Amino acid sequence: MRTTNAARLLAAGAALTALTLLSACSAGSRPHRDETLASKAPAQPGNGKRQVNVLPGMPPVENPKDLYSADRPNQLSPVVRDFPSRVYVPNTNSNTVTVIDPKTYKIIDTIPVGRQPQHVVPSWDLKTLWVNNDLGNSLTPIDPRTGKAGKAVVVHDPYNLYFTPDGRYAVVMASMDRQLVFRDAHTMKVVKAVPASCYGVNHADFSPDGRYFIVSCEFSGEILKVDTAKMKILAQERLPFHGAMPQDVKISPDGKLFYIADMVANGLWILDGDRFTRPRFLYTGKGAHGLYISRDSREMYISNRGEGSISVFDFAQNRLTKKWHLPGGGSPDMGGVSADGKILWLSGRYNAEVYAIDTGTGRELARIKVGSGPHGLAVYPQPGRYSLGHTGIFR
Repeated sequence: MRTTNAARLLAAGAALTALTLLSACSAGSRPHRDETLASKAPAQPGNGKRQVNVLPGMPPVENPKDLYSADRPNQLSPVVRDFPSRVYVPNTNSNTVTVIDPKTYKIIDTIPVGRQPQHVVPSWDLKTLWVNNDLGNSLTPIDPRTGKAGKAVVVHDPYNLYFTPDGRYAVVMASMDRQLVFRDAHTMKVVKAVPASCYGVNHADFSPDGRYFIVSCEFSGEILKVDTAKMKILAQERLPFHGAMPQDVKISPDGKLFYIADMVANGLWILDGDRFTRPRFLYTGKGAHGLYISRDSREMYISNRGEGSISVFDFAQNRLTKKWHLPGGGSPDMGGVSADGKILWLSGRYNAEVYAIDTGTGRELARIKVGSGPHGLAVYPQPGRYSLGHTGIFR
């Protein structure tokens, strides 16, 4: 979520409206616990045999029953195997990226970048980290081998950044411009700008075959379904909650469902992406924001920014099984899982800090002071064959 004045006003208005209506809204407009869970639990990870007719140019689906099968602990691509392990933290108010050594929990560098860096995004080919300087209208490349920043590339309103599964295009989430901008993945030259009638396009994830992706629109409480090859919006739906503010999007390991965090509804929308019908809802905690898959594909970590907690969702059981509270509170936001799967790294958006959390016990291992407004931090390198963008969606 951006931090411009306009965005803050929009977000505050939406939150105030939603909170006012929580006690007065009709039963039909409020998410209920008895409507929350999927009718069928996703299959447990296993060796798939069926073939997936993927987007031309996209790598084959390694295991249709587990889209994250290439993300196992320390299963690093040869491209990144020699890269030093680092945590890159964009500080939106300080216009810097803090670099942390995850072994020592020490800051080893501070990189000046453009105005209001929002996310640090691994490129499709895994060779570059792109810093999204939203108000600076630029992308700063960082070489993850050396940790050095290169010359910024002019890109208007790059709030967030994704890559099509075939590696051809970068998709810029131009939130304030109300556009999805398809650009050449290497030169960043515009190929097609797709207008969006919703407000605040921000996060996304792709279908198993890569032929479409789901996008959240935080300021109008809507979601989009976009055809990847045609670069065309196929469908648009308003979430069934007044004042909804959808954030991060993640697909289930079996590829059947999309999970969409909602900061104001305080939980997850559960969507059948193929059918794009009315989603179900699952309450997780105040300010649900970021979604991260465990290295064994069995759990999903949900950061509840408004209450300083992390909920744990079990895919096989199709329910929440744990909730971890940060000692002394905090504002857990965006991040990623370490290469070995043992640590969940999250930025503390409103506390100028970063949290390292043990994924086995939920214990806070470290709390590191960084710049002001830390947001979409990237743990790098991570396992996987290629990156779909954001702070690290790997397949």
